[in-house]
Amino acid sequence: MLEVSHLNVFHGESQAIRDVSFRVGNCESVAIMGRNGMGKTTLLKALIGMLPSRSGSIRVESHELAGCPSHQRVLRGLAFVPQGRMIFSQLTVEENILVGLRHAQRTVPEYIYRFFPVLAEMKSRRGGNLSGGQQQMLAIARALVTDPKVLILDEPTEGIQPSIIKDIARILNLLRVERQIAIVVSEQVLSFALDLADRFLVIDGGRIVHDEARAQLDQDRVKSFLTI
Repeated sequence: MLEVSHLNVFHGESQAIRDVSFRVGNCESVAIMGRNGMGKTTLLKALIGMLPSRSGSIRVESHELAGCPSHQRVLRGLAFVPQGRMIFSQLTVEENILVGLRHAQRTVPEYIYRFFPVLAEMKSRRGGNLSGGQQQMLAIARALVTDPKVLILDEPTEGIQPSIIKDIARILNLLRVERQIAIVVSEQVLSFALDLADRFLVIDGGRIVHDEARAQLDQDRVKSFLTI
């Protein structure tokens, strides 16, 4: 589904991502974990094309995306939910979702409101008037209507109350089965990652230093990478 091979990303002359390789299978969910400043957001922005990679490969199915602009990566099946959500605060919920539609369709797909009924209830409310958890659901909905093969989420639990975090993990697990979507999520909250991810990658200093399936996960070891 998604295959990243020997990816290198620089900020100016400083190397931020160092020879990163990993694969995400169909419907698989992979959590990328690490402390702040270790390269999680940089890696995800490089995948979607918001930051250029110096070298390496990013492939979705048979399509090479390294060097392509972000909109072409979206057309090939990547979707990105950025840290901080970045919805249109002055647009209504429904208008926010319609902006993301890939085609000329002018109605919100049925499954969006089925998975996020709170968005149906608030479809006429401005995005800026939603709670943090509701805004995160809206940001995910906006990404989903591009019909992605791989959904990329950057720190989706930031600023959200625990009960909503559990709901988001549950919904994402249902979505990836029904919509046949792979998920890549950067996260620091281990409990959320455990609810969602099949596999855990730990990034430290721009390198993948640990890769383990959930069934064999050494939680204490992962926690050691997350503490200062």
